[in-house]
Amino acid sequence: MSYAACKLMHPATGIDNCASGFITHSPADVASRILPVQTEDVDAVWPATSTPGVGPIPNLIVTAANVLEVYTVRVQEDGNVSNKDSATVLQPQRGGLMAGLSGASLELVCSYRLHGNVESVGVLYSGAEDRTTGRRRDSIILTFRDAKISVLEFDDSVHGLRTSSMHCFEGPKWLHLKKGRECFARGPLIKVDPLGRCAGVLVYGLQMIMLKASEAGGLVGDDGASSTGGSVSARVQSSYLISLRDLDVKHVKDFIFVHGYIEPVLVLLHEKELTWAGRLPYNHHTCIISALSISTTLKQHPLIWSATNLPHDAHKLLAVPSPIGGVLVVCANTVHYHSQSTSCILALNNYAVPMDSSQEMSRSSFSVELDAANTTWLSNDVAMLSTKTGELLLLTLVHDGRIVQKLDLSKAKASVLTSGITTIGSSFFFLGSRLGDSLLVQFYCGAGSSIGVKEEIGDIEGDIPSTKRLRRSSSDALQDMANDEELSLYGSDLNNAHSSQKSFSFTVRDSFINVGPLKDFSYGLRMNADSNATGVAKQSNYELVCCSGHGKNGALCVLQRSIRPEIITQEAIPGCKGLWTVYHKNSRNQAEHSKIAAADDEYHAYLIISLESRTMVLQTVSNLEEVTENVDYFVQGSTIYAGNLFGRRRVIQVYARGARILDGAFMTQDITFPATNSEAPMTVSSVSIADPYVLLMMTDGSIQLLVGDPSTCKMTINNLSAFQISKKSITACTLYHDKGTDPWLRKTSTDAWLLTGVSEPVEGPDGAPQDQGDIYCAICYESGTLEIYDVPNFCCVYTVHSFVSGRNFIGDNLFQDSSEKIFNNNSKDNSQNMKVVELAMHRWHGENSRPFLFGILTDGTILCYHAYLYEGSENASRSESVNDQSSLNLSGTSASRLKNLRFSRVPLDTYTREEMSAETPFPRMNMFKNVGGYPGFFLSGSRPTWFMKFRERLRIHPQLCDGPIIAFTVLHNMYCNHGFIYVTSQGSLKICQLPSLLSYDNYWPVQKIPLKATPHQVTYFAEKNLYPLIVSVPVAKPINQVLSTLVDQEAGHQIEHENSNIDGTYTVEEFEVRIMEPESSGGPWQMKGAIHMQTSENALTVRVVTLTNTTTRENETLLAIGTAYVQGEDVAARGRVLLYSVESSTESVQSKITEVYAKEMKGAISALASIQGYLLVASGPKVILHKWTGSELNGVAFFDAPPLYVVSLNIVKNFILLGDIHKSIYFLSWKESASQLTLLAKDFGSLDCLATEFLIDGSTLSLMVSDYDKNVQIYYYAPKVSESWKGQKLLSRAEFHVGSHATKFLRLQMLPASDRPNAPSGSDKTNRFALLFGTLDGSIGCIAPLDELTFRRLQSLQKKLVDAVPHVAGLNPRSFRQFHSNGKAHRPGPDSIVDCELLCHYDMLPFEHQHEIANQIGTTRSQIISNLNDLAVGTSFL
Repeated sequence: MSYAACKLMHPATGIDNCASGFITHSPADVASRILPVQTEDVDAVWPATSTPGVGPIPNLIVTAANVLEVYTVRVQEDGNVSNKDSATVLQPQRGGLMAGLSGASLELVCSYRLHGNVESVGVLYSGAEDRTTGRRRDSIILTFRDAKISVLEFDDSVHGLRTSSMHCFEGPKWLHLKKGRECFARGPLIKVDPLGRCAGVLVYGLQMIMLKASEAGGLVGDDGASSTGGSVSARVQSSYLISLRDLDVKHVKDFIFVHGYIEPVLVLLHEKELTWAGRLPYNHHTCIISALSISTTLKQHPLIWSATNLPHDAHKLLAVPSPIGGVLVVCANTVHYHSQSTSCILALNNYAVPMDSSQEMSRSSFSVELDAANTTWLSNDVAMLSTKTGELLLLTLVHDGRIVQKLDLSKAKASVLTSGITTIGSSFFFLGSRLGDSLLVQFYCGAGSSIGVKEEIGDIEGDIPSTKRLRRSSSDALQDMANDEELSLYGSDLNNAHSSQKSFSFTVRDSFINVGPLKDFSYGLRMNADSNATGVAKQSNYELVCCSGHGKNGALCVLQRSIRPEIITQEAIPGCKGLWTVYHKNSRNQAEHSKIAAADDEYHAYLIISLESRTMVLQTVSNLEEVTENVDYFVQGSTIYAGNLFGRRRVIQVYARGARILDGAFMTQDITFPATNSEAPMTVSSVSIADPYVLLMMTDGSIQLLVGDPSTCKMTINNLSAFQISKKSITACTLYHDKGTDPWLRKTSTDAWLLTGVSEPVEGPDGAPQDQGDIYCAICYESGTLEIYDVPNFCCVYTVHSFVSGRNFIGDNLFQDSSEKIFNNNSKDNSQNMKVVELAMHRWHGENSRPFLFGILTDGTILCYHAYLYEGSENASRSESVNDQSSLNLSGTSASRLKNLRFSRVPLDTYTREEMSAETPFPRMNMFKNVGGYPGFFLSGSRPTWFMKFRERLRIHPQLCDGPIIAFTVLHNMYCNHGFIYVTSQGSLKICQLPSLLSYDNYWPVQKIPLKATPHQVTYFAEKNLYPLIVSVPVAKPINQVLSTLVDQEAGHQIEHENSNIDGTYTVEEFEVRIMEPESSGGPWQMKGAIHMQTSENALTVRVVTLTNTTTRENETLLAIGTAYVQGEDVAARGRVLLYSVESSTESVQSKITEVYAKEMKGAISALASIQGYLLVASGPKVILHKWTGSELNGVAFFDAPPLYVVSLNIVKNFILLGDIHKSIYFLSWKESASQLTLLAKDFGSLDCLATEFLIDGSTLSLMVSDYDKNVQIYYYAPKVSESWKGQKLLSRAEFHVGSHATKFLRLQMLPASDRPNAPSGSDKTNRFALLFGTLDGSIGCIAPLDELTFRRLQSLQKKLVDAVPHVAGLNPRSFRQFHSNGKAHRPGPDSIVDCELLCHYDMLPFEHQHEIANQIGTTRSQIISNLNDLAVGTSFL
């Protein structure tokens, strides 16, 4: 294996940073919608459900490793959505209802995978004094390792982020900033001035980069911007450096900009000389805060005030919002408040020591430690802190005017262990977590007297009428609040007595699943595995069981990349071509009381199965019974399509020559299609329905429309004469029903009031007129043009030339310049054969959901587009553009064009495209509204895939277990609740449901099993189907007891007398090995037994080993555990090897676990493995091989080269790979004949290993290692090569920067790439393995070997893509993937790994560019696509 590809299969989920800001909208955009209500007087009967009383809500920005995502908070107000106008009085608070909101959720705006890990995130505020009515938007500032800064703003025209400026302080020019240091503990840290005048970035420990924001334009400029629909974002004008070394600052811990000064003021927290817990008697209270006034124009920074003698464990600063101002210093045992005039201290526990007797400290009522705490402000005098144990605390500043009198701490709730908190607007905060699921929480300040505290920005809001604030309280508290309004607004708390009793209530509104940090995982069989499966389908038998999380967030994550449905029943139906289920409403009066709400729960009435030459009809309400004989369906031939019309009162069945309209089982109308030309009989090839229209596409490329009349339930044929004349051949078409009272596409047309879509109100099923929305028809021509027409007039409202070329953004061509057309003409020859074979446009339910547009091309590419609204600046003068339209419109009737409609392409890089066959008669996209509670669509074909829609993003989950799927339909009846039916290519029909315990809103479907303890290592006991798992539970013990275990007993007595006054507890981790069994029904997992360790004994490793019993000559499979006693540095290290036998019995709940053998050894037993029936034990600095006699382990051989601490052992045949914590890797072999362990070779460099594994490619053996600097390296053993010093030295074969800590490798055999006849002969190596790895960020990747030809092709493509693709935030993928040595000496190795993260951008380029790049590197597009596809198929594990 000389060449490999590194591929990210499951991006990171552990959230490192979170921030909030008005990125996609300005505060004024929200406020303008509230305006009509604000004119009302204070009036108790006007709670106005039309606008939630939460004020403008900013966006949420989260980053996880290299993933950047921007979300919008969508709030559901209380009360029915439909009666928005009626004024209903708010009910008192229920569990689900808080402050007038019944729910809130996060909706994805944009998501990017960057070529670099985000170190910190800042939001550059738009500078408005008033954060509720500003017209400008905020920008995101990202910082990356060593000293890169990117400023991003939201660009409406592409509905995504664009880079507005980049600042880099790296490279030879800036080498002097490092002052000779190479290794820095943390990356750049950014903080932003609260008024958005500047931002500071701390790089290289002591260099402060000041980013000066550009001045806002005058008011006139702002208004101009908003009238054209665009909106100006905050930008950075220039940057300059401040060297903190010149200010005599040495060790900066944190810094922040404070509120309430005319110029920006920067407060630094630094330490004048370092100290630690062991030196505290001599050197304590070493921290200082210094406030610098920053003048960005003069580039001066005078010191204006400072405070000394802060505790050495101060670690965080928090700027107190105005009107109070000042800064809070968070230390481990105290919290300090400092401003220019006052200061006060709050002691949190008994360890808080005052500097001298003069300092007075108030004590907290309970004991807590705040090291590693995260903080945010809920209001201008209440901060929320999240501790290292996951408790939420409220810190109230008791103040009089701007003078803080004391600090008050109270407990709020326990929550997830956070990595960051941010407040979103005035009623939400977000808890971002790396160790557990992140949460969106709504909070509400309940105390009547001080509701004004609710606003984070309450002090500047004097001019906003009070009604907006009143909506947040229950209506009976309104009267007294109106009098207190002024007082609480300006924060001069006259009611100090109440103010400390502010009661906050919280409710969780949304959560993000996090599977990280993946400390270890094992690969086991699923419960419903199919033992007969072969090839790719066999992968659905396996799952990854991962240790993730920490402490109370600890969990087992069961990850399954492919969905395996739960089968209810199956039948053999050979020759099936299609499936449809239809509803049937018996009569009109029944339809009256079953309103639309119940429509989603209605059972299906009939299942129609189309075979080669006949059609079967089955009744589906309870059991499936065939009723083919008793119904008037067309059963003599195969069916093309079946569906419901007229609000489910009729069924239409379309067959090749005609159609039937049925009421239940009885035919009401029979239609035959006239043949237009006599040469060839014309038959129907595809059908699309949008009630009451049916669009038919014929085999000769013409289309016909059946128009229904809802009053008589009759259809008439309209053969669309306009299309008969044009003779342009149509390749695909679809109807799109823009449902709802407020159809989405209407917003995109310029003159929405002129819409001709629905001329008269359509009668609903209950006889009342209702607006059913608009219907459009999308058509793709042979030439690759896409046009959208309104129905039934068929006026063209939207045109896209060369839709097939897959551009990233498409809009209405009439309003784009014609330069693109010229560009397309000269490249026609390349894409001549590309046609759209299937088209679908769909908008799933949801108030803010936007339509998706899908197209499948002849080569199997799926183009997926997401619609968005963009009002370009070119249509500022609306009236002129309307005149243009009428002259440009071909048909003469005036239809308003969907001029503001744009589509952005969604990357589907996780979808493996299939090889298209020539004939695909049946549509492959099957839209569903509700399968198992989820909306989305199912793609049938040779690689069936589920596309599910969550928060406006598509989650793509393959289904491999049955091979190709021919037909699919949903089924909802008594026995199958929101399930589905599909037919495999082998002709078996299966009725299934989705596994209900899996969460599908993740990159892979996942089931989390909470452990309430920290999992450390897991292994799979295949014979018994059990998972032994090391967990540790924190237990609080008396300090005396803990101290007595840490010292020799004789000295211990004196210590106890000295410290007898120490009472209290200390938290110790207690270890146990739990034996977990997956529940066969798919329920929660059962604990079959637990093995407890002794006090202060840590279990380090658990493995299932096969040992040869030397007395009986039989193999025994045992559970081996390696442990270590952790007793401090005064006691010699010891450890134990434990062997257990596990007997699992079906009738009893507990397994029988018996200890077979235990032996204490010197040194910690950190790794175990079995090799050819012997047990290999790494104990401290030795590696010893033992034989098993049935009663004891006897040493046979040992290896003593100095590993310090073995982190991993891998065995292949008689080869041993050993990874050490500092000394890199050793390659050993075991010779049984001579009973000796020999060192074959080692890596002479120093490397901090995390995980190791053998990589097998055919007959080549390579050694893979990952390290603490987030790299992976591949070594090989070549004794014949001269550089290897006669074979002592391992040679480097490849190196690559993964960007995450890879903690575990798993070797899996690659799947056969493809069954195509023309596959290249080099790719059929059977013994070829890939390595799957899990990381601490929650990402999963894989490293797969490539043959040289493919590697050279993909590598030259990669070099081209570095320049050909615009990278988000301006990052360079080549520098990101360079080996990061973190200042240590490293000799660069060969660059033999290609980066699939960069290669997946190739598929997103327009086809013209793809052909051009392929030509430049001397190959073809299809060749590149097939290489990438083979890699995807070869690694489609799990």
